[in-house]
Amino acid sequence: MSRVAKKPIDLPKGVECTVAKDAITVKGPKGTLKMAAIAGVQVAIDKGVVNCADGSAETKFAGTTRALLANMVKGVSEGYQKKLELVGVGYRAALQGKDLNLTLGFSHPVVFKAPDGITLSVPSQTEILIAGADKQRVGEVAAKIRAFRPPEPYKGKGVRYSGEKITLKEAKKA
Repeated sequence: MSRVAKKPIDLPKGVECTVAKDAITVKGPKGTLKMAAIAGVQVAIDKGVVNCADGSAETKFAGTTRALLANMVKGVSEGYQKKLELVGVGYRAALQGKDLNLTLGFSHPVVFKAPDGITLSVPSQTEILIAGADKQRVGEVAAKIRAFRPPEPYKGKGVRYSGEKITLKEAKKA
């Protein structure tokens, strides 16, 4: 059995988990997340603690199920957040309602519509905060926004994750 699966998940106050035959639902102050039940993995709830175990020898997904459930519990209680930075002259971001309007050096502005369950905020013109309860969706939205103009290797201009280190190439020598 997986070492990850052996570790129990403690449910914080205000978070409740229900296990049905076909799905596992986690409710909390930040929202509700649902995951399809993985065949062969047994999920048990006992006094505010969730445990995962392999039901049979051929299933090897108890550790994965436990990690996904732990992410769901953290998401509905605390939430997840990613920060993007815009680097470049004239690169800026602005919110228009729920839409993110990006000026990234193209001849046209790039408009990104926020999906359900995701909150976009712009603390400054060169910063974008993406927040939500679903870890996968937050990372996916951050990757989509970054893909509009990824950092280029010569000057480092573009959209990058906060704290991302870009290795710059050396310029051509005469």
